[in-house]
Order: sequence, then structure tokens, then C-alpha cells
Amino acid sequence: MIELVKAVVLVLVVAVLQTTVFSTVNILGGVPDVVLVVLVCVALLRGPVSGALCGFVAGLVADVATLDTLGVTSLLLVLVGYWVGRYGETLARERRPRPYLAVVATTVLYAIAALGLRAVLGESPSARLVLVDSLFPGIALNLIVTLPAFAVCRRLLRPLPARDRGGEVELVG
Repeated sequence: MIELVKAVVLVLVVAVLQTTVFSTVNILGGVPDVVLVVLVCVALLRGPVSGALCGFVAGLVADVATLDTLGVTSLLLVLVGYWVGRYGETLARERRPRPYLAVVATTVLYAIAALGLRAVLGESPSARLVLVDSLFPGIALNLIVTLPAFAVCRRLLRPLPARDRGGEVELVG
């Protein structure tokens, strides 16, 4: 239980820092999404339930702080937290590129899902701006942030014990 509280507080602090500090950092047209990177690290270490809960908290803080459509970011980050947590359960914990692969995949899928969800809600986001101009610099910045974020998360949070997570996926047939 204490690990879950630490994870929620960590994501809460990072969400506040993202909306106040990191959102103003613009390097080559990209903005690092530190909340997404930390959420991926937390979900890989603690599993899908902790990932989904932390995603909800981070999304709610981000939506309230930016006065964006309430619930959009929460929905997307809950899905990211849950599915990255499931990904972490199904692979061996010792694989080195796991956080990097997860960060790249979630950055791309998050951008596409956010674009689609905003289009469904009637907002008119620029697909070229989201998918061409800012996506690749955003991926690069997220990858740079991944190493220190994973180190901090690993220091603060213990990985989920083997008995509490699903085992390796065994293909039958």
C-alpha cells in the first residue's frame, strides 16, 4: 500500500511540474512529456492497477491545471498506465530496452489517440502539427528523460513481487 501512495505522490508532483515548468521547454519543436515517461516507468515497475491509478491522477491534475477538456487526458493516461503495466507483466523484468521501447510506443500511440479523441469531441487539432512537426522531437526528448526518470522510479518504488504479478506469457500450440 505504501508503494502505491509513493507512486501516486510521485506522479502528482511530476504532473504539477509538467504543467508549470516542463510545458514551457520547447526544443526543436518538441516538448518533453515527463508525465508520460514517469507513468510508463511506474507502470512497468508496479503493474497495471498502479499504472491506471497513477494515470488517472496525473491526467486529472493536467486537465485541471491547463483548463483543458476535463477527462480527456485522464482517460488516455489511464489506458497508457494499464496497458504498459500489462506489458511489464508479460516480459522478463531484466530486459534493458524495455522502458525505452515502452516510451517510444506510448508516445506515438498517445499522440494518435489524443488526436483522434479530440477530433471526436469536435475540437480541431492540427494533425500535421501533432504527428509530423512535434512528434519526432517529442520522442527524442522523452527518450532523453527516460534514463533519469526510470532511475528515480526504481529508487523510490520497489518492483512488484513475482507472486503479485502475472507470470511470463507462455505460448501454447
